[in-house]
Amino acid sequence: MITSEISDGVMRMTLNRPSQRNAMNQAMVAALQEALAAAQEDAAVRVVVLRGAGGNFCAGADIADMAGARAWDGEGRDPIAVLNERFGRLCLAFAESAKPVVAVLEGAVIGGGFGLACVADIAIAAEDTKFRLSEATLGLVPAQIAPFLVARLGYATANRLAMTAAVLDGAAAEKLGLVHELAADEATLLEKLVAVIAGLKKSAPGALAAAKALLRRSRWEAPENLIAHAADVFAQSARGAEGIEGMTAFLQKRPPAWAV
Repeated sequence: MITSEISDGVMRMTLNRPSQRNAMNQAMVAALQEALAAAQEDAAVRVVVLRGAGGNFCAGADIADMAGARAWDGEGRDPIAVLNERFGRLCLAFAESAKPVVAVLEGAVIGGGFGLACVADIAIAAEDTKFRLSEATLGLVPAQIAPFLVARLGYATANRLAMTAAVLDGAAAEKLGLVHELAADEATLLEKLVAVIAGLKKSAPGALAAAKALLRRSRWEAPENLIAHAADVFAQSARGAEGIEGMTAFLQKRPPAWAV
């Protein structure tokens, strides 16, 4: 359902159901959770890259798989709710990953695939990518991805796209802040990915993880409530091995150890 490989500090996860435009079923959700957990535990992994096989990122949920879920035991709950919750926990795991997550978007980015794009720290897209929240056209709700849509796009834009199921191209997605880099062709897409990975590797892994956690918390808490906490986070980074190495490297006019 997915392939994953680690090379040069990068774990590349590829959604691998090209005949279904990489629509997500239960097996794919479980495999992604397992691969991400492995990346979290592996200190050698500096960056996670998420992409789809066959020219599409992800066409959302596998409707046939969802229909089949009606027949299995939901452990006292609606089995469709259990399935949907598992996907929500996957989205949360990507959003809260200590590792930087880069999504490479092309072809169809629909429904849950749109949600996965929103939980990536950096999104690179082909110009002709098609983004759509199609759930309401199927009589469904973009349930688990809703908080991530609002966090990435803002309430008004997320609400409009969920209501209208409008199709966005890469340029429109970039304008809304969903996409950070656009590419006209495959070669440019790969060039931009290489550049993004190189840029991320210049930053200390622990500092990136702490910054991500602080920025997530900053979305919900007033600045005055974070001053003391932020000061502690900064002091811990300055006194830690990364901070000492980074500042020493700066004074010695050399790259820090993690960037070599």
